[in-house]
Amino acid sequence: MTALTQRAYFEQLAAGVCQAGGSDERVSLHLVAEASDFLRFNQAAVRQATHVTQAHATVAVVRGQRSAESTLALSGDHDRDTRALNIERDRLLRDLAQLPEDPYLLLPDTVVSTTREDHGVLPEPAEVMDAVRQHACGLDLVGFYAGGPMVRAFADSRGQRNWHRVEAFTFEWCLYHAADKAVKTSYAGARWEPAEFARRVDEAAQRVKLLEQPPRTLAPGAYRTYFAPAAAADLVGMLGWGGFSLKARQTGTSSLMRLVRGDVALDAGVQIEEATGRSMAAAFTAKGFTRPESVALVTDGRHAGSLISPRSAREYGLATNGATAQETPEALSLGAGTLAEADVLKTLGTGLYLSNLHYLNYSDRQACRMTGMTRFACFWVENGELVAPLNVMRFDDDFLRLFGPGGLVALTRNAELLPETVTYGARQLSSVSSPGALVEGFTLTL
Repeated sequence: MTALTQRAYFEQLAAGVCQAGGSDERVSLHLVAEASDFLRFNQAAVRQATHVTQAHATVAVVRGQRSAESTLALSGDHDRDTRALNIERDRLLRDLAQLPEDPYLLLPDTVVSTTREDHGVLPEPAEVMDAVRQHACGLDLVGFYAGGPMVRAFADSRGQRNWHRVEAFTFEWCLYHAADKAVKTSYAGARWEPAEFARRVDEAAQRVKLLEQPPRTLAPGAYRTYFAPAAAADLVGMLGWGGFSLKARQTGTSSLMRLVRGDVALDAGVQIEEATGRSMAAAFTAKGFTRPESVALVTDGRHAGSLISPRSAREYGLATNGATAQETPEALSLGAGTLAEADVLKTLGTGLYLSNLHYLNYSDRQACRMTGMTRFACFWVENGELVAPLNVMRFDDDFLRLFGPGGLVALTRNAELLPETVTYGARQLSSVSSPGALVEGFTLTL
């Protein structure tokens, strides 16, 4: 077990580095670490198998209203890493006098220490390979698996200690029929269940057979539509692009300004929150602020709150709720509804079944209009039956209308946790949790 993801190693570093020289001086250390297995598949065969162990520590110094920080890669050798971090700390302290004061600098005023250590049941790489070989034999499976422990930790010269270590995996794959016709599926969590993986592969394989039917091209217009959880999560996740930011709200650039002002309301069944306590996200920030279990953002369809970073808190005279500097959600959750998954097609009747979306962006941020394209296994449904795959279509619609009283028909009974799968630089702890959503009048444009 690598030292870089162990608490004892971080505590040693913190003891050696987090030493302040005066009452107005503060030194902190923030750790991002992982020990991850990565597997790439093509045509259900392993094309790349890699293990990555890495850790980066950010040492930050503050004196009065001046601050500076620097990030270093760690080697796993305690003496070497402590020496390198101390050299960097001392350099930053010397530089502070040359820096301007920051009027919006805000630091935690109380010491709050936390611990979370989640031990998962993760598969060995060979087990994942065997499962793909067994259940995807004869299928063109293209996928990417990432799994292992991820660590976030914070320490400072006041004695605060925050430790967060979770073991989890994500596996995304497509079963291809031809060209752009494929069924995309994901499986993620802290406990690998071979039977669940087999079920998801088999379900996707049944959908691939439907892709053999001649594709349907639809005329532009409005259609009754079901968004599977992954597609609904894409739409809700777009709101995180400044929609819930206090700074964006105060400057009038939030995509949810009409909701904030009360000009419109979402359906009363829409509940959106930053649900840190029910996610993999750390309960503290890189600056040492702790986060509440939940921050209500939309309650009963109406604006309920914003994500408030320390800088915005100082600027606007409010209390921070542990938001990132960008005030983007890390554990966004759309509450579930009452529609049983088994009744989705029957309730949809005739219309669109959209499994995935891509190329999402705002076409009109102030109006909360979103545009994008359908992707992968999207189907035309008649009388509660999937009858034909759809050719790729572009859409453009108003989220507040789609999920408003006249647009939202129902949300499914179960929400699915969809972790961030981007691994550039490091694996991420952020996620979106979303049920499926049935709406009326979703607009396809071309």
